[in-house]
Amino acid sequence: MSDGNVQNPPAGGVAEAYEKAAAEGRAALVGYLPAGFPSVEGAIRAATEMVRAGCDVIEVGLPYTDPLMDGPTIQDAVHRAIVGGVHVSDVFRTVEAVAATGVPTLVMTYWNPVDRYGVDAFARDLKSAGGAGLITPDLTPEEAGDWIEAAEARDLDRIFLVALSSTDERIEKITGVSRGFVYAASLMGVTGARTVVDTGAARLVERTRKIMSDRLPSAEPLPIGLGLGVGNGDQAAEVAGFADGVIVGSAFIRRLLDASSEQAGLDAVRELTAELAEGVRRGR
Repeated sequence: MSDGNVQNPPAGGVAEAYEKAAAEGRAALVGYLPAGFPSVEGAIRAATEMVRAGCDVIEVGLPYTDPLMDGPTIQDAVHRAIVGGVHVSDVFRTVEAVAATGVPTLVMTYWNPVDRYGVDAFARDLKSAGGAGLITPDLTPEEAGDWIEAAEARDLDRIFLVALSSTDERIEKITGVSRGFVYAASLMGVTGARTVVDTGAARLVERTRKIMSDRLPSAEPLPIGLGLGVGNGDQAAEVAGFADGVIVGSAFIRRLLDASSEQAGLDAVRELTAELAEGVRRGR
């Protein structure tokens, strides 16, 4: 899929980004934007600014017509992307451009678009674009056999979610099939920035770590990234005090939605990234 003009080194895996952050005594900063918002090129420019300002990993959202887990901010951005005519090919194009910066680039998607595209074909084209793997919020381990097989064949990370409502047995199963990192969803409900971080977040991270250590002793413990709710540097610092990664999405989108121009949006995204990057450094 490359045009042959990419000068940057290929992106490494997500685990390497987490390891690099840990070696620097901080949490990793993970940023999310949907492909096609505010346009295909606009999303690429915004994600590139996020990398330049301090994001260690980028999640590229695949716009979907029925985003049940997403709050109004992400739903608004996804709707605009779909109305703008974004296609799966634009998602891969976005991944390729962002991965060319050298950061691991993931696709975050509901499972239905992958299933319709063809699991092996999606894995093939994601790998060809330089993608590091998939985050699949609505895919359960029991239904993930085809994806696990395709991901193994293409050396792609597979990120599943644990939640406050997950039982210990469920967390064991989810972490046992994950690769790259474990996504801890700190809130009950849909996505969106909050004024405070959910009080159960630290407990969820601690419980997930303990289960990996106690029940999966032969496996290398995966880093845990915590998302859903972080919107500013102080919250990033709070989460960085107990999680390996801080995941931010709605706050970036809100900056773009509120901007008076594309350049103003890029400036706002860059400023927020710098604030969050400073937060993950002072959280330890």
